[in-house]
Amino acid sequence: MADDTPAFTPVHLLTGFLGSGKTTLLRRLLSDPAMARTAVLINEFGEIGLDHHLLEAIDETMVLLPSGCLCCTIRGELAQAIRDIHARRERGDIPPFDRLVIESTGLADPFPILSTIKADPVLRHHFRPGTVIATVDAVNGRFQLENHVESTRQTAIADRLVLTKTDIADEVTVARLLDRLARFNPDAPILRAADGDFDAASLFGQDGSAAAGRPERSTRAWFRQTFQSDDPLAPQTAGQPRHEHGPGDRTRHGERIHSFVVTVDEPLDWTAFGIWLTMLLNRHGDRILRVKGMLNLAGECAPVAFHGVQHLVHTPVHMQAWPDDDRRSRIVFIVDDLDSSLIRRSLAAFNRLAAPVSQQS
Repeated sequence: MADDTPAFTPVHLLTGFLGSGKTTLLRRLLSDPAMARTAVLINEFGEIGLDHHLLEAIDETMVLLPSGCLCCTIRGELAQAIRDIHARRERGDIPPFDRLVIESTGLADPFPILSTIKADPVLRHHFRPGTVIATVDAVNGRFQLENHVESTRQTAIADRLVLTKTDIADEVTVARLLDRLARFNPDAPILRAADGDFDAASLFGQDGSAAAGRPERSTRAWFRQTFQSDDPLAPQTAGQPRHEHGPGDRTRHGERIHSFVVTVDEPLDWTAFGIWLTMLLNRHGDRILRVKGMLNLAGECAPVAFHGVQHLVHTPVHMQAWPDDDRRSRIVFIVDDLDSSLIRRSLAAFNRLAAPVSQQS
């Protein structure tokens, strides 16, 4: 491998419902010189309207763009496609790349793509999960969120949301959609693709992996947005032992997709919490779209933040200090058809088992 390529190449995912603007956003990415040294896996070259007269063909599945991006057609299994492009980079058959972007189909569940990196014994030694970006149609997005569970799952898992078509949507429609997005995914930054200062390349500037960028800064930003928001429907912790959103936070899927917060007053035992979280995700991971929290662990002066998507949990981040005087553990769940009371009871049971004998008596 070339000396200037990363030890673990981030794999970013571009997802979004049918017609939400993934193709348009991808076209902007591929034409941006700042995205040089990027490999992109897509289904068909023709879908993004590439000008083949300006391309350098490497073979029947790969082309080199003027911006320096490598654009590849996915044929068959995703893991094999990533292994192939990695092997060609190792041999020097293709230019080196620093990041890999995968465009999913409009009806795809993002998690199987994310789990590919962790599950494959070869890939996990060379690649790591990066940022999940979901495009949302400003005109039709609210309807799609309320009627298509695929759209909701894509939105809930995303690290960043890109709102498209705001130039043709009225402000009332956009405001209602933003309110819905904030309830599904309260900590994801929302960018408007039609804004004049929109920088597509910045979407990958600091990815969602705890191993990249400045996780301390991003975790603090998440904490402020999630727990100190002025939104009356956002989680509120001051003076409250716990908070669960009311019926207004449910979608027309019925009682399926919703978010809630679990708070714990006493310090947590890290081993017991890890066992509990592992068992929970093994049993219900398909229905836990996101879980993210800040933990007060026994024996630790500062909090530990963690982030999980379905069965996948990123490396925890040890923060330098608490952001305020509240020392309770707070965990945000976004779930699909899962009763919050079951999660609360199971965590409480594990906490009782892990508590010292003197504390239990």
